[in-house]
Amino acid sequence: MRSVRARAAFGATLVVAVALIAAGLSVLLVLRSNLIGQADLQAEVTAQDVASRFALARPGDRLDLPDSDDDRPVQVVGEDGRVLAASEGLEAVSGTGSAQVKPQAQTPAAGAGSTGPGAEDDDDSDADDDTAADPARGEVSGDEPRFSSGRATVDGDRADYRFAAVEATNEAEQTVTVYAGAPLTTEQDAVGTVRDAMLVGFPLLLVVVGSVTWLVTRRALKPVEGIRGEMAAITASEDLSRRVPEPDSRDEVARLARTTNETLAALEASVERQRRFVADASHELRSPIASLRTQLEVGAAHPELLDVPGAVADTVRLQQLAADLLLLARLDAGEQPGQSLLDLAALAREETSQRAGDRIPVTVTATDGLEVTGSRGQLARVLGNLLDNAQRHARTSVTASVRREGDRVVLAVGDDGSGVPEAERERIFERFVRLDESRARDDGGAGLGLAIARDVAHRHGGTLTVGRSPAGGALFELALPAA
Repeated sequence: MRSVRARAAFGATLVVAVALIAAGLSVLLVLRSNLIGQADLQAEVTAQDVASRFALARPGDRLDLPDSDDDRPVQVVGEDGRVLAASEGLEAVSGTGSAQVKPQAQTPAAGAGSTGPGAEDDDDSDADDDTAADPARGEVSGDEPRFSSGRATVDGDRADYRFAAVEATNEAEQTVTVYAGAPLTTEQDAVGTVRDAMLVGFPLLLVVVGSVTWLVTRRALKPVEGIRGEMAAITASEDLSRRVPEPDSRDEVARLARTTNETLAALEASVERQRRFVADASHELRSPIASLRTQLEVGAAHPELLDVPGAVADTVRLQQLAADLLLLARLDAGEQPGQSLLDLAALAREETSQRAGDRIPVTVTATDGLEVTGSRGQLARVLGNLLDNAQRHARTSVTASVRREGDRVVLAVGDDGSGVPEAERERIFERFVRLDESRARDDGGAGLGLAIARDVAHRHGGTLTVGRSPAGGALFELALPAA
């Protein structure tokens, strides 16, 4: 089953079917148990009644058994297994103490059949008088009656019965077992009716459950099909500006649509950044390459006109730009920084000491022992980019400081230039972005230094922000977790 709707409908139908079968079996078992219990009670009442009559009867009395019209066959069996009495109309029996249905011997207290009209009243009256006068008369066993299942034929009708067996002893110390039956026809009819109703109703109910589940699942998954279709169209057209439809509901499908649109928006922005990056990189590379080629062609034609310092400067600029692009590519690929311990103050002093040829000397204020974890090369690159940016914009001074703020170590680089307008303080960290002033100076910056610095800061779990320095220029602060 490749369809979610089909699997959902099949699964729901299967679960309901198992539940219905279990519930149906339970109902049938409980119903059958209750009806058999009622049959046992009816059989026990009849057996106790006949046993009481036998126990109270005097020698020569006739034992009255239920008529065949009562549909409750009775059989009295002696200790030797002989049938002493049986109901009229009983033609065959099984499940009792004996398969015989005709009395085999006349007992002193029992005779087969029922008494004639009026005899029962006389016998009962005499028995009551004798019982009151003679407390030593027979008794019915106090043991729990025994129950069994069997079949009996009464007046030509064969049916299943539940038999109750009760022992009784008369005053002549004669012990018999009275078997009385109650028909199971009611139980069988009731169980059969319920079973037939279940056999008809359960399949219909399963069809309804499967159909409803199919329709509900189809309705619930309809937005998903819309999302899939739109995604297929977006893939075919490569138009990332399109979005999938978002349903008005607040369920999982709506959240899926919103997440899909957010993913498409992020992908569109990423592709746009990549396109802009490629275009800007091509533009930035074109200038030094064209300049270098022009100088080399002029030098080849007129050696005396070759500008060697200019060619070297263009080569250095080209090399720096290639290094920046390579570092950005590694950062975008998810390269993780090293885990070396380094003293940020010592790093600041070391880097500034190597910049003796800078236009403006750098003043360093740092406290030793402020260690961070990361890549020495990448953090040195960040510091170098910040110092290069400060050198391009400073008028008379450039400062670098390292301090501790809570659980972070802060490296700050400031200058006394014109500063960064507040509206531009986030945009300058974008790739290939240069403000008008830096573009006018045209001193070799490609607009990648600050972008690289912020990416490296984020890779180290830190931040890089820009504000206003006390001298009035820009103040860049790199905050890293202390080691």
